[in-house]
Amino acid sequence: MIVDCGIYDAGVRRAGTFTFEEAFDASKAPDTFVWLGLYEPTPAEFASVKTAFELHELAVEDALKAHQRPKLEVYDDTLFIVVKTARYTDSEEVVTLGELLLFAGANFVVAVRHGEASPLVETRKRVEKRPELLRCGPGAVLWAILDHVVDDYLPVLEGLEHDIDQVENEVFSSGKENPAERIYFLKRELMEFLRGVRPLRDPLDRLSGGTLKLLHEDIRPYFRDVADHLVRVVEQLEGDRDLLTSILQSNLTQLSILQNEDMRKISSWAAIFAVPTMIAGIYGMNFQHMPELKSPWGYPFALGLMLAVCGGLWRAFKRSGWL
Repeated sequence: MIVDCGIYDAGVRRAGTFTFEEAFDASKAPDTFVWLGLYEPTPAEFASVKTAFELHELAVEDALKAHQRPKLEVYDDTLFIVVKTARYTDSEEVVTLGELLLFAGANFVVAVRHGEASPLVETRKRVEKRPELLRCGPGAVLWAILDHVVDDYLPVLEGLEHDIDQVENEVFSSGKENPAERIYFLKRELMEFLRGVRPLRDPLDRLSGGTLKLLHEDIRPYFRDVADHLVRVVEQLEGDRDLLTSILQSNLTQLSILQNEDMRKISSWAAIFAVPTMIAGIYGMNFQHMPELKSPWGYPFALGLMLAVCGGLWRAFKRSGWL
C-alpha cells in the first residue's frame, strides 16, 4: 500500500495530498520530483509505479520478493538500492532485520519497505526542514534515508554490547553458571546483523564517489559521512564477534578445568575408599587357617589400619590440591 506521496518543487514540499497519478504528472515539471513510499506492495499495486517510472523488471522483482543482500545496481537512468534495517529486542536478545528497497531517478524516489523496516515519517520531516538539500534532487532523499538507517544501527549495537558485557561477567564470576547457550545465540544474532550491514559499504562508496551522474555533486560529501558511520559500526561488530569467540573459548576452558577438578576429586575419594574395601575383603575371607584369627586385637587392628591409611591418603591428596 502507499504510505505517503509527496511532490517537491525546488526543494519544498507542495501542500496537500495527492494520488500517485497526480504526483506522476507533476513530476514532469522542471525542478520537481516525487517521493513515493510503499509498504509491502502487491504486484498489482506496484504495476502502475513500474510502468510510470519505467523501472527495470529485475529490480521490480527484487522489490516485490525482498530477501536481498544490500547492493546498488544501475539500470539506465535509475538507481536501485537495497539496505537492511535493524531493531534489537533486548528482552529476547534478538536482532530483527527488515528490508528497504529504493528506486531513484531524475524526478522520483520510490521507497519500498518490507518487514520491520524503519518508518520514514521522521526522516521526511527532518529532511523537509532543509530545502537547500532537497534542491539537489532525489539524491538528497537517498542520503536522508540511508543516514536514518545507519543511525538506527547504533541502538542495536549498544544493546548487543550490553548483553556481551553481561555474559563476560558471568563467565569470569565466581558462580558456576554456564552461559554457553546464551553466548552462542548472541553470536548468531551478531553474525546475522553483520551479514546484513557489511555489504552496504560498497554501495555507499559508489554513492560518495563521482561515477554516478544522477547524484548532485553537492550531496556526495553527505554520503561519505554515512559511509564513515557505517565503517565504525562494522568495525565494532567485528570486534564484538571476536570478543564473543574469546568469551566462548574461555567458558569452555573453565568448564574443562571444572570437569578435571571433579574427576580428581572422584578419583581421590575412590582411592581412599578402596583401602578399607581391600582390608575388609582380606579379613573377611572364610579360611580355617588364617593369621590373627584368634587374636583379641585383630578387629581393632584392622579398623585402625583402615583409618591410618585413609587418613594418610586424604592428607596427601589435600596437599596436592586434588581435594
